[in-house]
Amino acid sequence: MNRTELAGKVADATGLSKAQADSAVAAALDAIKSSLSDGDSVTLIGFGTFSVSNRAARQGRNPGTGESITIAARNVAKFTAGKALKDAIG
Repeated sequence: MNRTELAGKVADATGLSKAQADSAVAAALDAIKSSLSDGDSVTLIGFGTFSVSNRAARQGRNPGTGESITIAARNVAKFTAGKALKDAIG
């Protein structure tokens, strides 16, 4: 499912127009992105938690040349499914 399909399902479930539902989905995604960029986590009870995790610098290998390279440390987004979501999918 892509964002357009998600907005369509939101529109069907809420009675909003597809444009209004797309705006609502976009606003929710922007709010999650903004919160994560500030270093905060977002918890949706029953669904899961979006958080930021720090990935440490590490040594890697260039597959083309075999040369050893250093992969820089970086922050990555992480999602942990909640109990209700885990139960719903199996």
